[in-house]
Amino acid sequence: MPQEVRGVVAHKKGDPVSVETIVIPDPGPGEAVVAVQACGVCHTDLHYREGGINDEFPFLLGHEAAGIVEAVGEGVTDVAPGDFVILNWRAVCGNCRACRRGEPWYCFTTHNAAQKMTLTSGQELSAALGIGAFVEKTLVHAGQCTKVNPAAKPEVAGLLGCGVMAGIGAAINTGKVGRGDSIAVIGCGGVGNAAIAGARLAGASTIIAVDIDDTKLAWAKDFGATHTINSREQDAVEGVQALTDGNGANVVVDAVGRPETFTQAFYARDLAGTVVLVGVPTPDMRVELPLLDVFGRGGATKSSWYGDCLPSRDFPMLIDLHLQGRLPLEKFVSETIGLDDVEAAFHKMHKGEVLRSVVVF
Repeated sequence: MPQEVRGVVAHKKGDPVSVETIVIPDPGPGEAVVAVQACGVCHTDLHYREGGINDEFPFLLGHEAAGIVEAVGEGVTDVAPGDFVILNWRAVCGNCRACRRGEPWYCFTTHNAAQKMTLTSGQELSAALGIGAFVEKTLVHAGQCTKVNPAAKPEVAGLLGCGVMAGIGAAINTGKVGRGDSIAVIGCGGVGNAAIAGARLAGASTIIAVDIDDTKLAWAKDFGATHTINSREQDAVEGVQALTDGNGANVVVDAVGRPETFTQAFYARDLAGTVVLVGVPTPDMRVELPLLDVFGRGGATKSSWYGDCLPSRDFPMLIDLHLQGRLPLEKFVSETIGLDDVEAAFHKMHKGEVLRSVVVF
């Protein structure tokens, strides 16, 4: 039978969110109902509320989550009731041209639940990133559930569902940072600091954090930055070059996603180095670069969606590294809150006061 639970809904662009009763249908073929244990408050949820993703209101917000599988539909074999899972928004299809050529992290036909969750009025909800996890229970495609070691705390594990995975993957999967490499990370919020943590994990020798906020630069040191640059006080490109024998970094990650920071990243990399754009720009943004510089500097400029991750491969591995004490995921959790506190958490996040507020059920 369908279940009624509490969840956070955005009804109208820019309006404060509200906690309402959500109807969760029984799982159909290929679907799963997950009892959410924790869900991080991510910038993407705020973008949904502000109409920055699309205008398919009302939205059931939340997507960076972990929980326990409660029920599965017909044909589901990879997860079962009782499994501890992290939810992901890139459930690969296995059949598209990207999957067939062995690059499933670029999957062009990712899965979501076929059924819709609704309000008690019957109005259908658009689940944020196909998940909708600011809710006591949610309905997802079973491929969006990745089983991991249940020894990990839910409020920590769920962060791999979006921002932390995006940052770690931008450094390791997309940027291919390796032992002895140098990396600069522009923007030291949750994603940027995750890139720093990933670079440290990969063995980078020089890890340069760039931001305009000294508090965020202090966070970056805690995650493994060897040097910091406040770009309000020092030119970011010159600063990175000075710390890399005048050459620039092997990899530069733009975790902000603005024309100014992308240009900084482009010129702060070494010749034949790699620029990784993981910060999300808005549709109106444009970058202008001399084509001769694009040609003459060589190397690569890449975008990184979800850290080019493969959840079935990366989530269990990163949780194991965390449990071994090698990946301090707990440092990303600034506070734990309840469902009624999501709107206040958006304001804290917008002001840069927290790395992650996490809703705990």
